[in-house]
Amino acid sequence: MYSRASSRPGAVARGVRRHRDGRTALTQDLVAAEVPVAFAYNGEPFVVMMATPEDLHDFALGFSLSEGIVEDPAQLQIASVDTFLEGVSLQLQIPPAHAAALQARRRNLHGRSGCGVCGSESIEAVLRAPRPLPAGAAIAPAALARALRELREQQPLNAITGATHAAGWADADGCVQLAREDVGRHNALDKLIGALATAGVDAASGFAVVTSRASYEMAMKAAQAGIPLLAAISAPTALAIALADSAGLTLIGFARDHDYVVYSHPQRLTQAEHAGEPA
Repeated sequence: MYSRASSRPGAVARGVRRHRDGRTALTQDLVAAEVPVAFAYNGEPFVVMMATPEDLHDFALGFSLSEGIVEDPAQLQIASVDTFLEGVSLQLQIPPAHAAALQARRRNLHGRSGCGVCGSESIEAVLRAPRPLPAGAAIAPAALARALRELREQQPLNAITGATHAAGWADADGCVQLAREDVGRHNALDKLIGALATAGVDAASGFAVVTSRASYEMAMKAAQAGIPLLAAISAPTALAIALADSAGLTLIGFARDHDYVVYSHPQRLTQAEHAGEPA
């Protein structure tokens, strides 16, 4: 199906043996790139995540914000991005007080594309309380359906590889303004959060949609970024629901076209049927 290599770092061409309708053909396929991406803060290694090597500036900023390492984009500087045969290393600079707080957390992650808290050294480091969320905009079900539809149309990497997650931010009308992709669902959301911060977008004026389940980490990252509504195409976890309930996050699961399930804070949806708490 694919006969030429991709010009983007998120996909690489590989020779394959394709079997179809009883016939075998030697051809090339485009597969998603997955490489170690290391973040070092003020010269100290902190985390290695398996990620798609695209939008790395957004990734570094979004991760730093969603993990509470910095509170403001101005507090992070990307000193260098070094690409090696083994992966990519980003040298990040943060204020000394934040570096001291980071050291005090004694957190040394070895992340995977499917794990957002691997290697956390204490329960407290994982189950931290996010800031209370603002009321946010009222969202109509039609806007949610539009965002889901538009997110499907803004996944060029997944279209050629079939192997990446996406996270998108839509305005109150459901128009997807920003979208990011990655082999890891947490990474895609971090990239989106970084893109929002770089663009100076008020995250509370819209909502996020993701092509994954809604784990605790996903709900935490959305809440930490000030996104008041998170809609996932798959299921949430019990801990994600508890976090969303306490943080004031509207958490939606099984969001497919016009169907969805609201698990917490349904008041942000405009239909009268969502006025009460879910049974």
